[in-house]
Amino acid sequence: MTKKYKILGKFIKDMSSETKDVETYIFVKDQISKYKLDIDINSQALKDKMILVNTILKFQDKEENKKKAFFEIIFSTIVQITEEVKEKKEIEKIILSDVQSEISNDLEKALLNLIDNSGYPGFKLEKKLDFEDLYNKRLN
Repeated sequence: MTKKYKILGKFIKDMSSETKDVETYIFVKDQISKYKLDIDINSQALKDKMILVNTILKFQDKEENKKKAFFEIIFSTIVQITEEVKEKKEIEKIILSDVQSEISNDLEKALLNLIDNSGYPGFKLEKKLDFEDLYNKRLN
Protein backbone atom coordinates (compact mmCIF):
# COMPACT_ATOMS: atom_id res chain seq x y z
CA MET A 1 0.00 0.00 0.00
CA THR A 2 1.39 3.38 -1.02
CA LYS A 3 1.43 6.16 1.56
CA LYS A 4 -1.10 8.85 0.67
CA TYR A 5 0.64 11.60 2.60
CA LYS A 6 4.08 13.00 3.26
CA ILE A 7 5.38 14.54 6.48
CA LEU A 8 7.03 17.83 5.50
CA GLY A 9 8.11 18.83 8.99
CA LYS A 10 7.58 18.24 12.68
CA PHE A 11 8.42 20.29 15.73
CA ILE A 12 7.55 20.91 19.37
CA LYS A 13 5.24 23.92 19.27
CA ASP A 14 4.93 24.24 23.03
CA MET A 15 5.98 22.35 26.14
CA SER A 16 5.21 22.95 29.75
CA SER A 17 6.13 21.41 33.05
CA GLU A 18 5.03 22.65 36.43
CA THR A 19 6.03 21.48 39.89
CA LYS A 20 4.95 24.13 42.39
CA ASP A 21 7.41 23.58 45.24
CA VAL A 22 9.76 21.14 46.99
CA GLU A 23 6.97 19.40 48.90
CA THR A 24 5.12 18.82 45.64
CA TYR A 25 8.27 17.49 43.98
CA ILE A 26 8.88 14.97 46.78
CA PHE A 27 5.22 13.90 46.75
CA VAL A 28 5.11 13.54 42.96
CA LYS A 29 8.31 11.43 42.85
CA ASP A 30 6.35 8.70 44.68
CA GLN A 31 3.07 9.27 42.82
CA ILE A 32 4.10 9.80 39.19
CA SER A 33 3.44 6.17 38.27
CA LYS A 34 -0.28 6.87 38.95
CA TYR A 35 -0.40 9.77 36.47
CA LYS A 36 -2.50 9.39 33.32
CA LEU A 37 -1.79 10.42 29.75
CA ASP A 38 -4.44 12.32 27.78
CA ILE A 39 -4.07 12.72 24.03
CA ASP A 40 -5.88 15.29 21.93
CA ILE A 41 -5.40 15.80 18.20
CA ASN A 42 -6.55 18.77 16.17
CA SER A 43 -5.78 19.89 12.66
CA GLN A 44 -5.87 22.97 10.52
CA ALA A 45 -6.04 23.03 6.73
CA LEU A 46 -3.26 24.94 5.04
CA LYS A 47 -2.78 25.61 1.33
CA ASP A 48 -1.78 23.06 -1.34
CA LYS A 49 -3.36 20.05 0.41
CA MET A 50 -1.20 20.64 3.48
CA ILE A 51 -2.49 20.16 7.00
CA LEU A 52 -1.02 21.26 10.32
CA VAL A 53 -1.65 18.49 12.84
CA ASN A 54 -1.26 19.30 16.55
CA THR A 55 -0.92 16.36 18.92
CA ILE A 56 -1.38 17.44 22.53
CA LEU A 57 -0.05 15.17 25.26
CA LYS A 58 -1.08 15.98 28.83
CA PHE A 59 0.42 13.87 31.59
CA GLN A 60 -1.21 14.58 34.91
CA ASP A 61 -2.63 13.33 38.18
CA LYS A 62 -6.37 12.68 37.91
CA GLU A 63 -6.74 12.35 41.69
CA GLU A 64 -7.81 15.22 43.93
CA ASN A 65 -4.34 15.86 45.37
CA LYS A 66 -3.23 19.34 46.37
CA LYS A 67 0.33 18.43 45.42
CA LYS A 68 0.64 17.61 41.75
CA ALA A 69 2.88 18.26 38.80
CA PHE A 70 1.71 18.88 35.26
CA PHE A 71 3.38 18.06 31.94
CA GLU A 72 2.15 19.07 28.49
CA ILE A 73 3.56 18.97 24.98
CA ILE A 74 2.03 20.28 21.78
CA PHE A 75 3.78 18.46 18.94
CA SER A 76 3.06 19.87 15.48
CA THR A 77 3.36 17.97 12.22
CA ILE A 78 3.03 19.47 8.75
CA VAL A 79 1.47 16.91 6.42
CA GLN A 80 0.82 17.04 2.70
CA ILE A 81 -1.97 14.82 1.43
CA THR A 82 -1.66 13.33 -2.07
CA GLU A 83 -4.08 14.44 -4.80
CA GLU A 84 -5.80 11.04 -4.91
CA VAL A 85 -7.21 11.48 -1.38
CA LYS A 86 -10.67 13.01 -1.67
CA GLU A 87 -12.82 11.58 1.12
CA LYS A 88 -13.04 13.13 4.57
CA LYS A 89 -12.92 9.69 6.24
CA GLU A 90 -9.63 8.91 4.53
CA ILE A 91 -8.11 12.24 5.62
CA GLU A 92 -9.37 11.59 9.16
CA LYS A 93 -7.63 8.20 9.28
CA ILE A 94 -4.39 9.73 7.94
CA ILE A 95 -4.45 12.47 10.62
CA LEU A 96 -5.63 10.40 13.59
CA SER A 97 -3.90 7.09 12.91
CA ASP A 98 -1.29 6.97 10.15
CA VAL A 99 0.59 10.21 10.92
CA GLN A 100 0.33 9.60 14.68
CA SER A 101 1.75 6.09 14.32
CA GLU A 102 4.65 7.48 12.28
CA ILE A 103 5.50 10.19 14.84
CA SER A 104 4.72 8.14 17.98
CA ASN A 105 8.40 7.50 18.81
CA ASP A 106 9.09 11.26 18.61
CA LEU A 107 6.07 11.98 20.82
CA GLU A 108 7.11 9.44 23.42
CA LYS A 109 10.74 10.60 23.42
CA ALA A 110 9.71 14.26 23.81
CA LEU A 111 7.36 13.48 26.70
CA LEU A 112 9.86 11.24 28.52
CA ASN A 113 12.60 13.86 28.07
CA LEU A 114 10.32 16.56 29.49
CA ILE A 115 9.50 14.41 32.53
CA ASP A 116 13.16 13.43 32.97
CA ASN A 117 14.39 17.03 32.65
CA SER A 118 11.72 18.12 35.12
CA GLY A 119 13.44 16.07 37.82
CA TYR A 120 11.74 12.69 37.49
CA PRO A 121 14.43 10.52 35.87
CA GLY A 122 13.91 6.94 34.82
CA PHE A 123 10.16 7.22 34.29
CA LYS A 124 8.76 4.95 31.56
CA LEU A 125 5.29 4.78 30.04
CA GLU A 126 3.37 1.60 30.89
CA LYS A 127 2.76 0.79 27.25
CA LYS A 128 3.66 2.07 23.80
CA LEU A 129 1.43 4.67 22.19
CA ASP A 130 -0.78 2.73 19.73
CA PHE A 131 -2.68 5.24 17.61
CA GLU A 132 -4.08 2.63 15.23
CA ASP A 133 -5.70 0.87 18.19
CA LEU A 134 -7.02 4.19 19.58
CA TYR A 135 -8.44 5.09 16.17
CA ASN A 136 -10.17 1.71 15.79
CA LYS A 137 -11.66 1.95 19.31
CA ARG A 138 -12.96 5.43 18.46
CA LEU A 139 -14.85 3.97 15.47
CA ASN A 140 -16.56 1.29 17.54
